[in-house]
Amino acid sequence: MRLSIRLASVAAATLLAACASMSQPMPAKVADGALVGPGGMSLYTFDRDPAGAGKSVCNGPCAANWPPLKAGMDANAMGDWSIVVRDDGSRQWAYKGKPVYYWAKDAKPGDRTGDGFNSVWHLARP
Repeated sequence: MRLSIRLASVAAATLLAACASMSQPMPAKVADGALVGPGGMSLYTFDRDPAGAGKSVCNGPCAANWPPLKAGMDANAMGDWSIVVRDDGSRQWAYKGKPVYYWAKDAKPGDRTGDGFNSVWHLARP
């Protein structure tokens, strides 16, 4: 009887952990054919970030202009979304292996002023 109670407890704990990870919100959504962050601001990719490399090459002053879409310490990869660890130790969301960023000069949701910037920044698209 004690063994079956322990097994039931382990099964319940496992089920609760699985449900908790399923309730994690998606890091971005699609609006007008592009990915946008939780506040509706456009997201971008950087051509110099190699897809699947697990890191961002936009750090320091670059990251001041192109802030990363931050991932919390409790966030987990899901579907096309993965997490890269930045040079400063913070975590950033990546879509299909490419880290995603905001553009500091976009002023309001729907702005896309960073698309094509220096021919290396592009709207993140699904």
